[in-house]
Amino acid sequence: METKRTRIIAIDGPAGSGKSTTARLVARKLGFTYLDTGALYRAVTWLALHKNIDLSDEDTIAEAARQAHFEIDSATDKTRVMVDGRDISEAIRMQEISNNVSVVASYPKVRQLMVSLQRKLAAHADVVVEGRDIGTVVFPDADIKIFLTASVEARTQRRMAELREKGVEISFEELKRDLIERDRKDSERASSPLRKADDAIELDTTELSIEQQVDAIVEAFQAQHVA
Repeated sequence: METKRTRIIAIDGPAGSGKSTTARLVARKLGFTYLDTGALYRAVTWLALHKNIDLSDEDTIAEAARQAHFEIDSATDKTRVMVDGRDISEAIRMQEISNNVSVVASYPKVRQLMVSLQRKLAAHADVVVEGRDIGTVVFPDADIKIFLTASVEARTQRRMAELREKGVEISFEELKRDLIERDRKDSERASSPLRKADDAIELDTTELSIEQQVDAIVEAFQAQHVA
């Protein structure tokens, strides 16, 4: 008996473009599972810092990740991430992780491990997956690919709001510089750089509400007769 292939919606885009919230709500609306791949790279970054590993040491970071047990649960409103049984869901959202995750995520050995894990997680359920190389590398045969964009000012405002909810204060200009630098690192890295897949639908979210983003993606998915 032929196994039914799971359906995949790939959502890529730079930091602050609304990927996480949008992907979660699209998944909820369609009854799919939401997979936050960025949380996995943040978890590896947390692991490296927790173990005091030099962030320039790709081999040691990759080996630590290989030996660790990662769990991710996005069933609730907030993604829950566990490493070796320890809940690091809040820790991975801190600015120190944001400042260093692009470096760790640039390492081919780390990406190879995480891509393998992401594919295993998506093998058993219809999923909405968001990240930076989902449509180009992780799931190039996704049923539909979305590339979210937004002005750097809009992305900075969104990220500031997220951080303030966690009690973290940072100036607009400092956070804007951080996002621009992260964009540069993500786009210029040698392994799986951030870029729009040739067959992806580009959606500028600068002036869109979350509800409008979600509706646009759901409608695009259903229009392709894969619902």
